[in-house]
Amino acid sequence: MIGRLNHVAIAVPDLETAAAQYRDTLGATVRAPQPEPDHGVTVVFIELPNTKIELLHPLGDDSPIAAFLAKNPSGGIHHVCYEVDDILSARDRLQAAGARVLGTGEPKIGAHGKPVLFLHPKDFTGVLVELEEL
Repeated sequence: MIGRLNHVAIAVPDLETAAAQYRDTLGATVRAPQPEPDHGVTVVFIELPNTKIELLHPLGDDSPIAAFLAKNPSGGIHHVCYEVDDILSARDRLQAAGARVLGTGEPKIGAHGKPVLFLHPKDFTGVLVELEEL
């Protein structure tokens, strides 16, 4: 059902410093910051040959990333994102198997302009999972 790893998201307390580290120290291709008000974050995508890293920084005090950084001030891995061919079919199959979909259960449009859903970390060994429709 799941396809390839689309990205690993890392919450960061300082977006410019983190982006510079990937660009200048690791030599990665770093995209421009992209505000995502519907999700309460600013994202920066790091392009790798086989996947992406998504740097997340709070966009406002009520951002879920602000809460994450309050518990993890240095930042850290926030979620992993897997691709799926049909997000509604994937959602229905996962819910039938007992997995919990966060929010209303209806997909939202993510940072790539595609439908996304998040799955409860307690159902996936403590890892927040994002599904993104191709």
